[in-house]
Amino acid sequence: MTAGSRSPDTGTWTATLAGTRVAHRDVRAMRGPLLVVGGVAGVGWDESADVVAADGVRHGLVLELDGDEATVQVFEGTEGIAPGAVDVRFAGQPLRIEVGPGWLGRVCNGRGAPLDGGPPITGGRLAPVTGSPLNPVEREAPHEPVVTGVSVIDALTTLVRGQKLPIFSVAGLPHLRLATQIAAHATCAGEQFRVVFAALGLTHADIAYVRDRLEERTATGELVLLLNAADDPAIERILTPRLALTVAEHLAFDEGADVLVVVSDMTNYAEAVREVSAARREIPARRGYPGYLYSDLASLYERCGRVRGREGSVTVVPVLTMPAGDITHPVPDLTGYITEGQIVLSPELAARGVYPPVDTLGSLSRLMRHGAGPGRTRDDHLDVAAQVLAALARARQSAALAELVGSSALGETDRRYLAYRDALERGLLQQGDDEARTLEDTLDRAWRALATLPRQELTMVPTDMLERRLPIDEEEAHG
Repeated sequence: MTAGSRSPDTGTWTATLAGTRVAHRDVRAMRGPLLVVGGVAGVGWDESADVVAADGVRHGLVLELDGDEATVQVFEGTEGIAPGAVDVRFAGQPLRIEVGPGWLGRVCNGRGAPLDGGPPITGGRLAPVTGSPLNPVEREAPHEPVVTGVSVIDALTTLVRGQKLPIFSVAGLPHLRLATQIAAHATCAGEQFRVVFAALGLTHADIAYVRDRLEERTATGELVLLLNAADDPAIERILTPRLALTVAEHLAFDEGADVLVVVSDMTNYAEAVREVSAARREIPARRGYPGYLYSDLASLYERCGRVRGREGSVTVVPVLTMPAGDITHPVPDLTGYITEGQIVLSPELAARGVYPPVDTLGSLSRLMRHGAGPGRTRDDHLDVAAQVLAALARARQSAALAELVGSSALGETDRRYLAYRDALERGLLQQGDDEARTLEDTLDRAWRALATLPRQELTMVPTDMLERRLPIDEEEAHG
């Protein structure tokens, strides 16, 4: 039984549904993905809503309240909606999704609807997609490594459990290839390790590639795949990473798993935020992005970490492309302020055929010392990583000198540094995208590259460690 009435003043039609929900038809404006609904009362910020149109139910979220007007962000967009033939029904609570182990092994779209032919996901408990603020006092410092299986990351920019470590790339570089490789092969010392991969605004060809690369781990029930395509409503991209993090938080802090969340591409997310900001007619800041972009990104990145007294952790690896390779662009610039380091991909290395083309001297993991070294990885890890980077910096100087005077005019030491750079790229940096290396193999490869240098140049490694770890150069041994 439904009771209804029409307000003579506003033309708003309301109907009580199942005794609790009210439908509003006074749509006063539509701007891009936004509906402005009038005649509302008792509605709150971030409250979810169902937008019932002729073609079915769409989902929304209250962005703004002004008098009796509510601005509703429609995740599926407003295309095809006729203002006079739509009901907006407010739920009385924030947007929530069911969470639980049922997400594992599933492939869904950006709103969480199954794409794998399976039933809708049920979990027995609802959780708000915005997450819950975490008391900083309850945070535990990240420690212990997440081994990605990618040598250049594990050796030189170690990812730590509970860290947020972005990948900065440029259009045309293999960042998606690297992201899927990490998602497919990453492991952790904990009993349970899970991966949530969220694709934002990818082409259908890229989505097919992601599904294919991650099919094996999905089939084992270790991975959740959320796919937002480029031709899906852009506004959906605002929901997808929040949904991914909500699923991850439950698996981590309620189920006790260590969860790695890989998100690609956060630049597409920022574009969706800018689109909504323009639809709200907000005053733009840098390059048209809203002034609150920093806090918006932080509301996502800061959901990772570890909680004191609880098992499990959430580690986040966001991928973002820098327009025109500009690292001062608002998205990478603000991301750099929030996160704990960055992995930077190099067009120069990619042009030389090196995969993954990580610029080791431009990359940094600020928490590496918390997750590497004695008792965590190997006792020589931090020393050998420092020596590899110092020697590579010197090798770049030798390469620049060779361009000026020619390699034949270089001294013996400079030529050895050039040989070291080549050995490092061939032995450590170069890696197949389906190859997962152990940490032992990775560090041994670093030592073999260092063995091409004169021993007196290895000043950052203790002498006793050199005696134990440095491979003997065959030419010097037979002097």
